[in-house]
Amino acid sequence: MRLAKGVCLAIACALISCQDSAYAPWPREIVPGTVRRYPCKRTETPPELDGMLNEQSWQTAPWSEPFVDIEGGDKPTPRYTTRMKMLWDNDNLYIAADLEEPDLWGTYDKHDMVVFHEHDFEVFIDPDGNKESYYELEFNVIGTIFDLYLDREYRLGGTAHHEWNCDGIKGAITKLGSANNSTDTDTGWQIEIQIPFRSLRPPSTVKDDGPENIRNGDTPAIGEQWRMNFSRVEWQLEKVGTGYVKKPGTQADNWVWTPQWALDMHRLDHWGQVLFTK
Repeated sequence: MRLAKGVCLAIACALISCQDSAYAPWPREIVPGTVRRYPCKRTETPPELDGMLNEQSWQTAPWSEPFVDIEGGDKPTPRYTTRMKMLWDNDNLYIAADLEEPDLWGTYDKHDMVVFHEHDFEVFIDPDGNKESYYELEFNVIGTIFDLYLDREYRLGGTAHHEWNCDGIKGAITKLGSANNSTDTDTGWQIEIQIPFRSLRPPSTVKDDGPENIRNGDTPAIGEQWRMNFSRVEWQLEKVGTGYVKKPGTQADNWVWTPQWALDMHRLDHWGQVLFTK
């Protein structure tokens, strides 16, 4: 089923006019041409970054829908549940995620190592929502961060700027089990992330005076919308001794908040819409 343009517009207008109403997600089965939406609530009390997600401020933020396969459609339901929630204030965007996981695995321990070669959680942000330049942040269970800026989609000739760092980013992780220990069965992990709005500016190596970057680094206004998506990379593992190796002949699973309809996180037309609310 394809939603008519008028229906899509009506839904969007209803969401904006009911900023403080209960969260009304898309149905679990979303179809090409639709994206998920999230109302990011403003908080006067920033959450304490301890990975616990038990602060009162987090209780006001709705959970997203469970993540789905990156290709959507008839692909299998992810084996493990993933969901996220968000808050904001004048200075920061706050992101929390809860990942069900029986095998906590992540050994890359240096900044800007390519952590998606193991299990990870990823955040993609296009602040002005024009589907051009954007930011990518990746995290593993031991707290290693891989951050980069892209001047456009890879398929459109974009360049990844690994020299960019998300200055001032903070995070905390709670492990519901023990990382890199195959002798036990884990439950999952939770992560809290604090991203300063001022850090969302292109690196100095990239000219940033064009209209595509006009809002980068600014605090959003109430009612403003950003394009965002979230991804989880999950590998099939075998236990070897007390550790893990990738199961031979298998590829990574990619589970996302809103599907891309292709094995490519860098198709911004399919990213979700985040609405900054009161």
